[in-house]
Amino acid sequence: MSSSIASISLGKLRKRYRNRVRLATALFFFGMGFSFATWASRIPSIKSQLQLTEADLGSLLLALPVGQLLAMTFSGKVVTRYGSRWICALGLLLYAGCLPLISVSHSKWELAVALTLFGFFGNLCNIAVNTQGVYTQFFFEKPILGSFHGSWSLAGFAGALTGLVMLSFHMSVFYHFLIALGFVSIIVVTNTKYLVKTQSPKREEESSYNFLKNPDKTLLWLGIICFFGMASEGIMFDWSGVYFKEIVEAPGAFVVLGYTSFMISMASGRFLSDFFVARLGNRKVLIYSGLIIFIGLYTAVLFPYLIPSTLAFMLVGIGVSNVIPIIFNAAGNHPTIPTGMALTIVTSISFLGFMIGPPIIGYIAELTNLRYSFAVIGVFGLIIAGLVNQLNIFK
Repeated sequence: MSSSIASISLGKLRKRYRNRVRLATALFFFGMGFSFATWASRIPSIKSQLQLTEADLGSLLLALPVGQLLAMTFSGKVVTRYGSRWICALGLLLYAGCLPLISVSHSKWELAVALTLFGFFGNLCNIAVNTQGVYTQFFFEKPILGSFHGSWSLAGFAGALTGLVMLSFHMSVFYHFLIALGFVSIIVVTNTKYLVKTQSPKREEESSYNFLKNPDKTLLWLGIICFFGMASEGIMFDWSGVYFKEIVEAPGAFVVLGYTSFMISMASGRFLSDFFVARLGNRKVLIYSGLIIFIGLYTAVLFPYLIPSTLAFMLVGIGVSNVIPIIFNAAGNHPTIPTGMALTIVTSISFLGFMIGPPIIGYIAELTNLRYSFAVIGVFGLIIAGLVNQLNIFK
């Protein structure tokens, strides 16, 4: 583990504070997930408010990944130079602070700017919070990183449920987002002091590492494995509802059953991930996860009926739940590259999968049909299992 761990006594932390440190880190993950889910829960309201067409909304949603990509150019350097503790606090406040800005957008270009900033600060916060997760893991002998990502998934449910309540009370988007900002601010104010404090600033040669000029093979392969995992996850977010409507032909409200079953199993899987990693090791869990993704997607393809497809999507959720926690932990513990820089590199590569996966589904579906698209993505699970089995990255 990096020698930049805090000036706090390790022994003292283990005896008195490590559980509080873990809670603080988990709450920052929760704050990130809650902020994103808050925005997502009111997309229909914002669409109506600005009278956007489907094409308008689709184009504007591209502003989020644009902002994230812009931040990727320096997020790792900022976290490495100034330490993840205060960047966590600042990043999460700015991330949630973009919510009211989004709500007061009165034109397409204003919304585009607000969403770009939302994506930008979301990436900065993501790198800093995941860096904290890696540092917090250092104080525990058992794996705990999966539970942090489980907190993010749990926040997705909380944010969506809060949005439903706000809609039922006819709360305006502005006041809803303002309340969310207040909630996240409380998380930041009450928990920042418990985050792991890292030495800052870092040496210049460490913070100026350039992956393009001197690519690290380990990080490259970790990024590629995570690319296929995030591509599988991305298509479930964007296409599971469409699959249940067009292929499964689920009646009425059952259309959301595929997405719901996937989200529940993914969140549960992330809380159980640490348990399986402790007993089976990273290598076996990743191999099994890839195979489960493959089996799940091909079950949905071969048996496109309500119950089999629901169970199949649950399998996919379990499979993808383990990929990000394990890969991020491996990247964050790189022996020579600072944690923030390593996470930025892996995130940059894997995020392309999250962006490219859903469009690939659409293009293949246009040429053939949605079942063939899911069959192609199912192969990604086999690729994950095969790469992990062939590489010597994991024990």
